[in-house]
Amino acid sequence: MWLRNREGTEPLTARSPLRARRVLSWIALVLGVVATVVFALLAMNTGSEVWLWEVAIAAAVAVIAALDLLVLRSRGDDRDQQHHQH
Repeated sequence: MWLRNREGTEPLTARSPLRARRVLSWIALVLGVVATVVFALLAMNTGSEVWLWEVAIAAAVAVIAALDLLVLRSRGDDRDQQHHQH
């Protein structure tokens, strides 16, 4: 088993930060989508160009969070397959 040949100082009970990363990505995705909608409505109502930049930034945050969730999902699938193989 790989725990017998450990090198380094990490504890045996170390936990992966993937759960916290998943929670933060979900929060960023929800807030990014909400902010995109709010800023788009403000852009339409005021006609001010500054809101279009805010829309772009908020949409970028939402897209990055969604991509991160997809990466985390694929990593989770990889872990599940590794556990089933052993």
